[in-house]
Amino acid sequence: MNFALSILSALLLIAVFPRFNFNWLAPVALTPIIIASAREASWKMRALYGWAAGFVFWFGVCYWIQFVLAVHGGLDVWLSWVSFFLFATLKGLHMALFALLAGWAIRKWWAIPAIAALWTGIERTHGTFGFAWLDLGNAGIDMPLPTRLAPYIGVYGISFVFAALACAVALVIMRRPRWQLAWLGLLVVLPFLPALPKAASATQSVRAVQPNIDTETQWTVPLLQTEEDHLAGLSRLSPSPLIVWPEAPAPFYPESPDFRDFVGQISRHSNAYLLFGGVGHTSSTAPLNSAFLVDPAGHIAGEYDKVNLVPFGEFVPPPFGWVNRITKEAGDFVPGNRIVVFQAGGHRVGSFICYESAFPDFVRQFARDRSELLVNLSNDGYFGRSAAREQHLALVRMRAAENRRWILRATNDGITAMIDPAGRVAERLEPYRELAADMGFNYVSDSTFYTRHGDWFAWGSLIVGLAAAAAGSRTPILKRV
Repeated sequence: MNFALSILSALLLIAVFPRFNFNWLAPVALTPIIIASAREASWKMRALYGWAAGFVFWFGVCYWIQFVLAVHGGLDVWLSWVSFFLFATLKGLHMALFALLAGWAIRKWWAIPAIAALWTGIERTHGTFGFAWLDLGNAGIDMPLPTRLAPYIGVYGISFVFAALACAVALVIMRRPRWQLAWLGLLVVLPFLPALPKAASATQSVRAVQPNIDTETQWTVPLLQTEEDHLAGLSRLSPSPLIVWPEAPAPFYPESPDFRDFVGQISRHSNAYLLFGGVGHTSSTAPLNSAFLVDPAGHIAGEYDKVNLVPFGEFVPPPFGWVNRITKEAGDFVPGNRIVVFQAGGHRVGSFICYESAFPDFVRQFARDRSELLVNLSNDGYFGRSAAREQHLALVRMRAAENRRWILRATNDGITAMIDPAGRVAERLEPYRELAADMGFNYVSDSTFYTRHGDWFAWGSLIVGLAAAAAGSRTPILKRV
């Protein structure tokens, strides 16, 4: 029974995210594993049940990783599956820790805040210790009431609410005293928080270019020239003062005089700033995944080097030495070491790259440094036609809600979209096509509480959750249900 309950939680968690999008299940997704943890006296068995749930969850949500490793990483099919199984095995350890500790925390009368804090705090460690992707709170991006928390305590605040509700349902099923549900009264604050910003008329525009470049192109000089002609055609004849190209699977090296002249001509011809993804290099010639800004005079005015690199995509983690990188540079990419905000026509633009959208505390630093528009340059072509594209979009939407910023998601072959400060998709381009569009937005300079203070709530939850579990470990186990 306990094993079945744990797997049920994993399946519910998979169901709340794209491709299924049954987000209304988010408030009860953790209920089965909480019950299983309460029923099981052995901490070792709780950890095993939790690990099984975590393995199934990561296997089901990130199934596309195997495809990426096999098709774009060039691994044999069996080796891609071995690598993916090892990935899911390691990621399951977070859920193992949650189940282990939840079995102690649930014994107390303050089980609801303890369990919610424990889940939220452990969830925050995903980015610190490995691979970050979908937090439970991301399922709430289309729920106007929980999303009111985003500008104050980020996506983790929404995760806390869902975990608290799941624990409350578990307590009801376990026939615990009803007064222990009184903690839910704290949720009455939600309707009194400021409502999401209403859809506003755009006063500014930006040219978003979606080149639809094949990720497996074997580049030659003629092919590169042809692609440059396409990009030039998509970029010109635009009234927008800013043109954005995505992170692209192409040999765009601004250190090359010919390519630098090419992008300079586009900026001068359009009298616009051009923001694009390319490959930079350190002084020791190590490759960098970078964003470059070219001014209307044709000069490179700024460079941001990606700080949070993609495991397997841009570097190979030590335990996976046999896995090929997805990108084609001569060596592993190296991370940048600072936030850069571009100056573009009297306004400040922050550009984070691809996978960095999964790190709330990182993205908010661009807004903290007074970026008035955020841009996410990404190449999701490696995802194929999987749910990963919609998952990635959901991450960026939450970053917009947390920082109350417009975010342009510029991608190679979709999903290219403009997202408003409430996390709503204002415009989007059809995927898998070569397209360009002038998308409307507004510059925003105000900062949210979350922008200014970051993940204090998530880290505080981790401390409280661990303390609650330690206190609960000294309490005899409650009657099984």
